[in-house]
Amino acid sequence: MSKQYLTTHTVDDAHLTDIFSLAVTNTQILSASGASSIKIHSTTSPEIPLVQTLTGAHKLGCHHIVTSRNGRVAASAGFGGEVKIWSISKSGEWVEEEMIVDGNKAGEIWAIALSEDGHFLASTTYDGRINVWDVVDGRKKIREYETKGSFGMCIDMSRDGRFTASGHENGGVYVFNNDTGRMLYSLPGLVKPVRTVAFSPAGTRLAAAGDARVIGLYDVQHGEQVANLTGHSAWIFSVDWSDNGEYLLSGAFDGKVKVWSIDQRTCVATHSETDKTLWCVKWLPKTGRSEAFATAGANRSISFYREATGG
Repeated sequence: MSKQYLTTHTVDDAHLTDIFSLAVTNTQILSASGASSIKIHSTTSPEIPLVQTLTGAHKLGCHHIVTSRNGRVAASAGFGGEVKIWSISKSGEWVEEEMIVDGNKAGEIWAIALSEDGHFLASTTYDGRINVWDVVDGRKKIREYETKGSFGMCIDMSRDGRFTASGHENGGVYVFNNDTGRMLYSLPGLVKPVRTVAFSPAGTRLAAAGDARVIGLYDVQHGEQVANLTGHSAWIFSVDWSDNGEYLLSGAFDGKVKVWSIDQRTCVATHSETDKTLWCVKWLPKTGRSEAFATAGANRSISFYREATGG
């Protein structure tokens, strides 16, 4: 069963350089690029208007931006090694709360993930360590996990905050138990660099993908690989689960975005509006009957797609 998605809007030249990362709330999409500013667009209006610019947020540009699920906290990681924490003010504007600098070295903090309530931030390092910070209580580092020393390219936290997963340049995928502070599993299967990891909404599955051009699906409880989703012919940079866990979105180096049915283990839609790299793909929170997602990357634009329901 294939699904049809229509391009509903494109924000052309949203940034001056490649857009590396997107984050969403119920009403907004935040975008970060190789330029110094973070842009915030409203997703409540069909025109997707620009509502705020965080000018000069990261002097050397920003490679990751994430939001808490409650939409009240955001974190952004810059090429200078700094992570900034942002919160929504009473007036609905994003304001800078604080900055986390770990040894102040570029690469000391790379990929980042926020817990559901924005209380905890997990990050990877260039030498394979995984750190968890308490953002609320004095920016303290509360966990430090060791892996085999390979660059931590991506990270995710399960919605319930129990697990952290990381993907590495050597193909390693690790799952950590945040309650015990121990590594739960080292997952097999992907030999090449892993550029994206994502927990399913229920936290029962982990998707991992990268240069192997395959999306590996893992059972979090048992640490076993349960499926391989094949179909991409280029490196995969980004995956994201739909809110009910039924579908997985993926974006690749060749500009193709795919939607996968988890039940059927098959690709149900492919779109390629651009042949330039998609650095990030994100589902938008469901507002009506149909699903919607956004893509961004090397063409410096943000494209929005909506499921054609016919209803």
